[in-house]
Amino acid sequence: MSVTNTASRFMTTKELAAELRMTPNAVRIMRHRGQGPAGVRLGQGVLYDRAVVEAWMAARFAADPLAQRAAA
Repeated sequence: MSVTNTASRFMTTKELAAELRMTPNAVRIMRHRGQGPAGVRLGQGVLYDRAVVEAWMAARFAADPLAQRAAA
């Protein structure tokens, strides 16, 4: 397993998948369907801004009734 550079502002699809405990293909499908965090296509890859990913996760938790009950 490779070490993720947490100092970088951007993550690759593979790094994001590791953070979300998903496969890279699942992240690609979410992005294709408009369900994942916004990313920027550069060449053949996609980069995700960590701040955008964190905001996306916060919005997902805020909209999830199970997460709301667990936080209470």
